[in-house]
Amino acid sequence: MTRIAFIGGGNMARSLIGGLLATGLAPADIRVADPLAETRERLGRDFGVATWAENRLAVADADVIVLAVKPQAMPKVHGELRMALQGQRPLLISIAAGVRLDQLERWLGALPIVRCMPNTPALIGAGATGLCANHRVSAAQRAQAQHIMDAVGLTRWIDDEALMDTVTALSGSGPAYFFALVEALEEAAVAQGLPRETARALAAQTCLGAGRMLEETGEAPAELRRRVTSPNGTTQAALESFAADGLPRMTARAVAAATRRGAELAAALDNNGNPA
Repeated sequence: MTRIAFIGGGNMARSLIGGLLATGLAPADIRVADPLAETRERLGRDFGVATWAENRLAVADADVIVLAVKPQAMPKVHGELRMALQGQRPLLISIAAGVRLDQLERWLGALPIVRCMPNTPALIGAGATGLCANHRVSAAQRAQAQHIMDAVGLTRWIDDEALMDTVTALSGSGPAYFFALVEALEEAAVAQGLPRETARALAAQTCLGAGRMLEETGEAPAELRRRVTSPNGTTQAALESFAADGLPRMTARAVAAATRRGAELAAALDNNGNPA
């Protein structure tokens, strides 16, 4: 039996807890610490898990600890947990965006640590998560971490931690890019005369269907694009307009900007664990 303690009971923690329970993990093997009484009460009521206001009580005898907090909360969290973890060697899984493995080791000690970057579709079980591990993580612990994150969607291991900032820019921030695209498609269709509700429904379903085709066919996006582009047709006209406006270059610049910002946010935490 694996005993899992969550530090933070927000949306991502709720998603992971729900997913893990669906895989057969017992509520008695999950515990959660959160400072908000309302959050604790809701988690206990919805999932039947034990909850605490104090982090040190939640992590006692835990095999796995999931840091489901924002980077800004890390100074308080690691200040409370470092002493509590003395003598314990649990697997630590961090989903705190941008927090590096070396920072976590410096703050919490020489523990086996897996750093994860999930995204918001995990809230509906359709997430995409990149994972990387320090050298203290065993093969069995890697499997544990993957099992936990598999509960909310697709997972991929990243060998070079430096690439986690790119994962953040691609899949972590990526849902917002698609929401922006749907917004733009909706506005463009409304400008052409479609009712807004119809425009939004068609744009959203089009993105959903295209994503499913990518996943279920296994074909490269370039090949799927080619198949729906008839010579001198409507799709070709739109794609030529995208190309003329520099869509590939614009996308590359956006992902590069998000990657740089991820590195900057991690660097800001190097000031004794406090954000700049």
